[in-house]
Amino acid sequence: MTESQIEQPGEWDIRWILSVLPHRYPMLLVDRVLAIEPGHRIVALKNVTINEEVFLGHFPGHPVVPGVLLIEGLAQAGGLLLLHDLPAERRQQTLLYFSGIEKARFRRPVVPGDQVRYEVDVVRFRPGGTSKMAGRVMVGDVVAAEARLTSTMVER
Repeated sequence: MTESQIEQPGEWDIRWILSVLPHRYPMLLVDRVLAIEPGHRIVALKNVTINEEVFLGHFPGHPVVPGVLLIEGLAQAGGLLLLHDLPAERRQQTLLYFSGIEKARFRRPVVPGDQVRYEVDVVRFRPGGTSKMAGRVMVGDVVAAEARLTSTMVER
C-alpha cells in the first residue's frame, strides 16, 4: 500500500464498527481500525484483556485466546473491509456469512495483555457474492495465526 492509497482513521471508531457489523459483546472482536485500502486491505486491532468471559473456562490459571476466536476476529475485520464501500442504507440490508476456512495455522498463543493486529487482504471479490481473503493475526511482529477465509454476502 502506498500512502496515497491508504485511508486514514478518524471515522472508524467503535461507533462506526458497530454500525457496520451486527456483532455485539461478547462476540465483537474488533476494537479499532487503523487503515483501509478500499477493496484490498484492512488493518485492525483487538486489545485482549483478562476480564473477557472466555478466560473463565479457557483455561483457568493459564488463559489463552481460543484459536477459533482469532479466526473469527479475522473474519470480522474482513467483513469491515468488504462492507466499507457500501452506502450505509445498503449495509443495513446486507449480512456477510463466514462460509469457509482454509490453511488455518496457529503459531503463537495469544494471552491477556496482548494487542492483536488483524491484517486482511482481499484475494478475490465478487460484489454481491462470494469473496476470498487471506489474513494474519499479529502480536507485535510475530504471526500468531493465519488463514484463508471465504465469505458470502446475503440480504438480511
